[in-house]
Amino acid sequence: MKVLILYNQVDSVAKGEARDLISAQGVTLAARAVEEALRPKHEVVCLPVSFDLLGVLSHYDPSEWVVFNLLEGLGNRPDLEPEAAAILEKLGYRYTGSPSETLALCLDKLRAKRVLESNGIPTPVYQLCDDRKMKLSIPLPAIVKPVAEDASLGIDSEAVVTTNERLRQRVEYILDTYREPALVEEFIDGREFNVALWGNDRPECLPLAEIDYSGIADPLRRICSYAAKWEPDGDEYRLTPVICPAEVDGHLAERIQGVAIAAYEALGCRGYARVDMRVWDGRPYVLEVNPNPDISPDAGFARAALVAEHSYPEMVERILYLAGERLSSSAILPALKGTKFMVASRPRP
Repeated sequence: MKVLILYNQVDSVAKGEARDLISAQGVTLAARAVEEALRPKHEVVCLPVSFDLLGVLSHYDPSEWVVFNLLEGLGNRPDLEPEAAAILEKLGYRYTGSPSETLALCLDKLRAKRVLESNGIPTPVYQLCDDRKMKLSIPLPAIVKPVAEDASLGIDSEAVVTTNERLRQRVEYILDTYREPALVEEFIDGREFNVALWGNDRPECLPLAEIDYSGIADPLRRICSYAAKWEPDGDEYRLTPVICPAEVDGHLAERIQGVAIAAYEALGCRGYARVDMRVWDGRPYVLEVNPNPDISPDAGFARAALVAEHSYPEMVERILYLAGERLSSSAILPALKGTKFMVASRPRP
């Protein structure tokens, strides 16, 4: 099979903090790992993309090439991630991961939360603030984050606030630094789980992962901050290890998996995604749904796949297979026939 791996090339950040470049450039590692995993069985081309996606694609016939879509935007514009997928769709490419509509929906946390609510899926109480003079009514403590970023951008040790003064200051920080509205959410002091899922019409959960915050004394600092995700030499990273499989009783595990599947389906995810949630008083609350999450070998999705006894190459092949399954492509499915794909049972909400 001919597989075209596309990832966005980022040399600078258009807004936010200078250190945000670390996560933006992390997709390069995923692209190289995917290329290495696929090359033994497929004809593979791996290309960085700045803004000229059409120019890159002009050399590859959509009837011959399948796109392994690792584009997290175009150039240094993560907000263009849905547009990149829309271009692939318009030109008739078969590609991995979620469709453009889902990428656009999940990038806008406000819209995503409204969809979750309309489907009866628990999510923390929230309010959008696009004006520094706006009256805010979210119960404190609250966590403040940019409304349209991922990878924990804009979330640091000061993101959780307990006073109206600090709330106002934090909102102003988001408005000024990220130049977009702030999403203010009620802070849930509970266990935090990451649920990796894959599939199309019948998504399956991989083993649950839990962020272990036991090393952090202050409950208001028990958050998955940017430093906890991307700065391995710092204390926040060291004090937030991930346990996979999570140590959780069967009943709670079923509830978490059921809510994760419901969120995945409600937002139209395809291929693979990760659902982040917190549990309070036995009830899982969805924090975010991340379509096309990081699949670097040391990232959470690959870790969960490994616990489920999938090697990294098997995981990558499975994601490629799902692209063909979604589009009923006779060119993809036979090429992957016989690949070992083990999946977990599918609990319902």
